[in-house]
Amino acid sequence: MIHAVVFDVGECLVDETREYGTWADWLKVPRHTFAAMFGAVIAQGRDYRQVFQEFQPGFDLYAERDRRAQAGQPEHFGEEDLYPDVRPALAQLRADGLWLGIAGNQTVRAGTILRELFTKDVDLIGTSDDWGASKPDPSFFVRVAEAVPYAADEILYVGDRVDNDIRPALAAGMHTALIHRGPWATIQWDTEDAKRLPTFRVDSLTELPQLIQGFNERAR
Repeated sequence: MIHAVVFDVGECLVDETREYGTWADWLKVPRHTFAAMFGAVIAQGRDYRQVFQEFQPGFDLYAERDRRAQAGQPEHFGEEDLYPDVRPALAQLRADGLWLGIAGNQTVRAGTILRELFTKDVDLIGTSDDWGASKPDPSFFVRVAEAVPYAADEILYVGDRVDNDIRPALAAGMHTALIHRGPWATIQWDTEDAKRLPTFRVDSLTELPQLIQGFNERAR
């Protein structure tokens, strides 16, 4: 049975459109050009960070984040960047008695923002910078499993990427849900792995409570 649900951050809970737009502005690249290159890099199966290299060879993402912060333009997301189904889904899952967590490839600063946004909504907030492990490295999901007070096969990990979320979480023994939004899910949605690997495929997080309830009833 599923007793815990752990969510990825970008394009699962947070719409990153505005943040990537600010990166285009920082690079002095038209936003539509940056977005087109972003999609091309993802479609080629390359690491999204290579997008920055296409416009500025040698680009150091961590160093540039610091430069942005020093220039008064730090990475930022807020309530207005959450997808509209996030709050209702978390509220219903909590009402159903499920243990909830958030864990993704995020910076320490992003972790602070997440804790401000979800102080009373979840039981765990973990980031790759906090843990020193990034998806899809198996050690990231080891940290998730260690932090959740249930067995791996009682955890549902929810994400928007087959490569970073679904495959490694499945390899760690967890159930998975693929959310259909953002550039990765849009590109990967009709692939064979996206169809056969996830426990659930959803267009909205609000579908999860009923799906989990049905899954647990069948597992009794």
